[in-house]
Amino acid sequence: MQAIILAAGLGKRLGELTKKNTKCMVEVNGVPLINRMLKQIDAKNFERIIIVTGYEGKKLVNHISKLDIRTPIIFENNPVYDQTNNIYSLYLAKDLLKEKDTILFESDLIFEDRVLDKILDNPYPNLALVAKFESWMDGTSLILDENDQIEKFISPSHFKYEEIPNYYKTVNIYKFSKGFSNDYYVPFLEAYLKALGNNEYYEQVLKVITYLEVPQIKALRLNDEFWYEIDDIQDLDIAESIFSKKEEKLSKIEKRYGGYWRYPSLIDFCYLVNPYFPNEKLKSEIKANFEKLISEYPSGMSVNSLLAGKIFNLHSSKIVVGNGAAELINAILNILPGIYGSIRPTFEEYPNRIAKEQLINYYPDNKDFSYTAADIINYFSKHNVQNLLLINPDNPSGNFIPYSDLIKLCNWTKSQNIRFILDESFVDFSEQSTKNSMLVSSVLSEFPNLIVIKSISKSYGVPGLRLGIMASDDTLLISEVKKKVSIWNINSFAEFFMQIFSKYEKSYLQGCKSIVDERNRLFLELSKISYLRPIPSQANYILCEVNSPFTSKIITSTLLDRFNIFIKDCGSKDGFNNKQYVRIAVRDTNDNNKLIYCLNSLTTKE
Repeated sequence: MQAIILAAGLGKRLGELTKKNTKCMVEVNGVPLINRMLKQIDAKNFERIIIVTGYEGKKLVNHISKLDIRTPIIFENNPVYDQTNNIYSLYLAKDLLKEKDTILFESDLIFEDRVLDKILDNPYPNLALVAKFESWMDGTSLILDENDQIEKFISPSHFKYEEIPNYYKTVNIYKFSKGFSNDYYVPFLEAYLKALGNNEYYEQVLKVITYLEVPQIKALRLNDEFWYEIDDIQDLDIAESIFSKKEEKLSKIEKRYGGYWRYPSLIDFCYLVNPYFPNEKLKSEIKANFEKLISEYPSGMSVNSLLAGKIFNLHSSKIVVGNGAAELINAILNILPGIYGSIRPTFEEYPNRIAKEQLINYYPDNKDFSYTAADIINYFSKHNVQNLLLINPDNPSGNFIPYSDLIKLCNWTKSQNIRFILDESFVDFSEQSTKNSMLVSSVLSEFPNLIVIKSISKSYGVPGLRLGIMASDDTLLISEVKKKVSIWNINSFAEFFMQIFSKYEKSYLQGCKSIVDERNRLFLELSKISYLRPIPSQANYILCEVNSPFTSKIITSTLLDRFNIFIKDCGSKDGFNNKQYVRIAVRDTNDNNKLIYCLNSLTTKE
């Protein structure tokens, strides 16, 4: 068995990184791609390695000559790399290709050892390694039948986005037997070049071969094996997080704050979203209006206040729409002066935006971090604050104050002339769902000191739309907040969602009920795991204390590294006193079952 690596390309999309270096010399976590690939090949006892060079070829040859690689290396040079494509680079190695069974690689790949093992261990002689097509991918795609025969190669001009569920992406690692190369691939390669020229891709030859009556090459599907193709700076950034060491990998993923659709098969139990809404019909309605929405300006703030007011049955002067709740949190905290009272642990978006000297924290003195309205009143009666912050249900504890007790808090803060800022982003997941909401006109009118904030993104399952609202009977304050944000602070898709939501409200309420049922089931399953102590919650997440032999960091990093599951490490949060806690989002039944299975597999300290 031999390896052929195509490494002639310019790599223009990597900008400055390939200005004086070939693409495969770009470093991922300090290690050049070519170093890693050659080391992996060298460990598998290949007979030889053929590398087709081109751009900065002499520099690449000199670089490789200094590596400790035992396998013999042959270099072929493509002198017209800037005028041809990879079909010509492979053509230059055609005589060597015909001599032995071959694994063909493109040099801009990074992959774990399991990927190479998979294609080497499979007995079928001619294979194209493929992965399920994801939205971030480009390049050659194909359609398979139930027997993994390649039915069709999809060229970019024939690519249909609505067909993505049926597509697979070539990983650009192939296995060719000596017989296949001699009888099929090389003859077709020579004919293709003669007919269509050198500025093509070698996959086009495979496309022609699949038209033969008897299939000659099959697909081999990857499952949970890690790989990435590095074409640009963002690819490099993502590859560096995927292929980091365990705890470093966790740190890099945590700092991204989203965008996880670009991570193959990652299951996100960290960020909090409703898996049961929106339903397919709502999504279809947005898709049907995509062209109009993407090509038109959204309405301004006044219209969007009307739409939000329609959803929550409030006058538009009493409500403001934000680009996520975070925009409104920032605005209101910059407007209201004075000392703030807060309960810890909590959602750090609030205290992080308040100067320490303006913040007085209440720390519940019990293992569940639970507290009541009476506890809050008792504590802050002894501490002079002008503003009280409360998240209900709280994040990450899931602590919940019932509606009747919230009214007591409203009365107390009103009597003390304290602004009461209530974040109820998760209240719809409580046992009585929207009946616990304070977004009620009569309540706001009775308590003009009350400010209610709600993240639409979290509870309504549309975090990509970035929607949040703030409501108060203090219309002057709401007007001031509106001045703090842009007139076009949300896009047309977010506006359209608010426009059509009322048609789907019953489905939304059913989705909230499904979360409650699934949360209760997940809580029971987590209770069976010896090293976890789940804490009762009324939100779409469950806080768990981590016990010996594990720590929150070990569990979080191990789940990500071994199982591609991302949960929230709360061990360093203020209020936990250096004890070990993780927060687990409630997803659908299949995802939750996978999490439980993986947690149960961690039987000893990693």
